[in-house]
This record gives sequence, C-alpha cells and structure tokens, in this order.
Amino acid sequence: MATKAVKPSAFVWEGKDKKGRKTKGEIQGASIAMVKAELRKQGINPTKVKKKAISFAGKGRKVKPMDIAVFTRQLATMMKAGVPLIQSFEITADGCENPTMRDLVNDVKNDVAGGSSLAEALSKRPKYFDDLYCSLVASGEQSGALESLLDRIATYKEKTESLKAKIKKAMTYPIAVVVVAIIVTAILLIKVVPQFQEVFAGFGADLPAFTMFVIQISEFLQAYWLYFLAGIGVLIFASSKALEKSKGLRDGRDRFVLKIPIIGDIIDKSAVARYARTLSTTFAAGVPLVDALDSVAGAAGNVVYYQAARQIKEDISSGQQLQFAMKNTAVFPSMAVQMVGIGEESGALDEMLDKVANHYEEEVDNMVDNLTSLMEPIIMSVLGVLVGGLIVAMYLPIFQLGSVV
Repeated sequence: MATKAVKPSAFVWEGKDKKGRKTKGEIQGASIAMVKAELRKQGINPTKVKKKAISFAGKGRKVKPMDIAVFTRQLATMMKAGVPLIQSFEITADGCENPTMRDLVNDVKNDVAGGSSLAEALSKRPKYFDDLYCSLVASGEQSGALESLLDRIATYKEKTESLKAKIKKAMTYPIAVVVVAIIVTAILLIKVVPQFQEVFAGFGADLPAFTMFVIQISEFLQAYWLYFLAGIGVLIFASSKALEKSKGLRDGRDRFVLKIPIIGDIIDKSAVARYARTLSTTFAAGVPLVDALDSVAGAAGNVVYYQAARQIKEDISSGQQLQFAMKNTAVFPSMAVQMVGIGEESGALDEMLDKVANHYEEEVDNMVDNLTSLMEPIIMSVLGVLVGGLIVAMYLPIFQLGSVV
C-alpha cells in the first residue's frame, strides 16, 4: 500500500545565524523536526519553531487591483536588480501592510517554491490574477524575459487603475454633492418647516400658494419618510440584482452611458485608451494579434467596445489589416485608426498603440478636470435654488404679515 504524501505546512521560526545574530522567518515543512533540520543545514540554530496560525481573508482588508499593481511593480523591480524570484516574494510580503495581500503573496511563493511555474501559481487565484495577467507571465517565462514582461504588466496595471480612478472621480463628485443636497433639503423639510408651520397657524390668514406647496411636501415626508427611504433601498437593490442577472440590461446600460453628455465622452475615450493599452501590452509580449484581441475584448469594460474587438478579430482572421478592421467598426476615432495604420506600416505597432493609449488617457484626465470645474458652479446653483427656495417659501408669509395685521 502506497504511503500518502504529507502536505507541507507553513512554519514561523526564530534563531541565530553563524555569527550569532538573531534572525527569523517563515519556511515550509512537513513537521517541526524536519523544519529544524532544514534550518540547521542552512547554518541557522533554531530557538523557536511553531506552525503558522491560519489566517482568514475576512480578518484582513480586501485585496484591491492597485495592490496587485504595486506587487507587480515591486516584483519586476527586484527581478531586474537580479534578486531571485523566491527572495523577491519574501521581500514583497514583508513590505505588505495588508494582511490579506501578504497571505496571497506567501501562498504564491509557496507554490513556486514547491515546483510550480509562476504562471501556474497565479492562475490558481483567478480572483486576483485574470487570464490576461497569467498569459503574459507565461509568455515571459517561456521567452526567458520574465522581468521585462512583469515591468510591462506593472505599467499596464498602473495605467489601467489610474484611468479607472479618473472615471470614478468624474462620476462620484456630482453624485456625492447631489446626495448631500437631497439630505440637507430633507432635513429642512422634516425638521425646520414644521417649526414655521406652527408660527403660521396663528396668523389667521391664507398662506401663499408656494408656502402651502412646501408645507404639503413637508407633511408628506414627515408621514412617509421611512417608507420613502425603504423604497429607495429596494429600488437600488432590485436594480443591482436585475443588472447582475440580465446581460441585456447591462448591455443597454453600457450603450446608454456612452450617450450621456460629457460623461459619455469621458467613458468613450477611456475605452479607446484601455483597448490600445491592452493590445499594446499583449502584442509587445509576443502574443499573436488574433489571440491578443481576445484579451482586449475581455478588458474593454463596455459592451460596444467588446463587440467591436470581436468583430476586429473576425476581420483580421479573414486577412484584413488591423487599421481597416478598426475603421469598419465605426467605433474608434479617426486619429486612433490612422496612428494604428502608421504603426502597421512602420513595424512598430506596439509603440504606436502605446502612444494612442497615452494620448487618450491624457484627454480623459483633462476632461475630468474640466468636468469638475464645470460642475462646481452648476451644483452650487442647484443647492442655492433648493435651499433658497425653501427659505423664500417660509419667509413669504412673514413678508406679508404687515398687510394681514
């Protein structure tokens, strides 16, 4: 009967090296005795060895895409400096402030130390490393230029996350201010207007129509504000669930968003930048253009550009040049199409795509700044109308008090 292999566990240790200096670390082993023996082989006299406590992902912070970008940049930098891969993982893990990210790095390190390739170790964790990331790492390992590919991946992740942050900024700012305006208005209607209503009750005269209208809204909110809040919560929850389950709704939302003035233009240009950045990174890594377009479609972020990437793939497979395939979709701006054409003719397609990505990322950045500057006076005007309207409605009867008396 075959003996079942013992699965290695993680152990933390403390000890002294050959010069008597205190040191500590983490190591994989089947038992404490075997770990001590391995440490002695390395010239370390272990004073304390214990099994590493199991950590739960819920106890740490969530791993964000920017954490993955920083990890990739650190790994690329250390490998370019000649630091061995396993040691690079250890240094990166020690520098992680997020416990969940530290555990993730250590898990990948343990898989690689156990004989797996880096691409295989990463592909076991699709929640953090997508197909594009893993395929680029695999290309780097096969070509023997892993550090260069990691550097490209790091740049790609940093640029992508920076672009997402800009779009989020464009969407979040006006929404946040509108929400604050609604909350302030609701507080005035529920808490302040009733105080004036009690004063008006002793006037003995009809109130102006505008004041009566505001009072009626106030009475409605006082009576039904809990139902109103519950209704908003249910609507948001139902909408999110419907979008999650219905591809048609998601596609319709993506198309609608592109038609919104200013915001739609920002999202449109960001999609072009993401398309060019992804295609540049994959093509420069040696991935065939037809295969690279699969990754581009997945990273498009919008169904319009996803379908455009699929159509481009079909056209290229039938023998068309990328420039004409992009033009046929009627989605990409003429400047992007022309620059791709120049790149194809000059044999520097990846560099030209990189320039396209940089150009449209810069445009998105400028448009977000302009949007913020434009929204500030508009939002202040809306707030002024809301709050000022309520104040005028409450003071109109007081202005007419002389005629009533």
